[in-house]
Amino acid sequence: MAAAMLKPATIALALVASLAGARAQEPDAADLAAGLRLFRAKANCQACHGWAADGRKMDSQMPDGANLRETQLDRKQIVTTIQCGRPGAGMPAYDRLAYSDGRCHGMKSADLAKAGLTLTDPPATLAAREIELVADFLLAKVVGKGPMNRARCVEYWGGDVDVCKALAQ
Repeated sequence: MAAAMLKPATIALALVASLAGARAQEPDAADLAAGLRLFRAKANCQACHGWAADGRKMDSQMPDGANLRETQLDRKQIVTTIQCGRPGAGMPAYDRLAYSDGRCHGMKSADLAKAGLTLTDPPATLAAREIELVADFLLAKVVGKGPMNRARCVEYWGGDVDVCKALAQ
């Protein structure tokens, strides 16, 4: 009897372990490329964070973005930051429903207004999967990778473009 009860628990643990392992796998090249495209184009993260995600923004009109190459945030925190933004700090919420139902920090738009916090409008909203693609790209290619150098630049752009030639190895 005890063995029969143990078996479903063992199966459940194995399933949880396999799902956790699948999540911990490195994203494939197509997902990383999609994350890069979202970072550069649709979400236009580079306008505030710079093309190298080092906080050197492209437009002085845009808010100052964090240096993502030095961030200490983990995947969950990066996903939450992209989804919910940073009210009052210039980081937009890319989830179009972020503060509609309390999904972000348990707050709604009225709570933000009451606290005197505003959100910058994003250039576009992202679906949950797109947010995850951006987070996975950042973790694989940016976070903890150190300052941009020529080799990283060539990898980023897919070739030795002019901007890379000005960087040291």
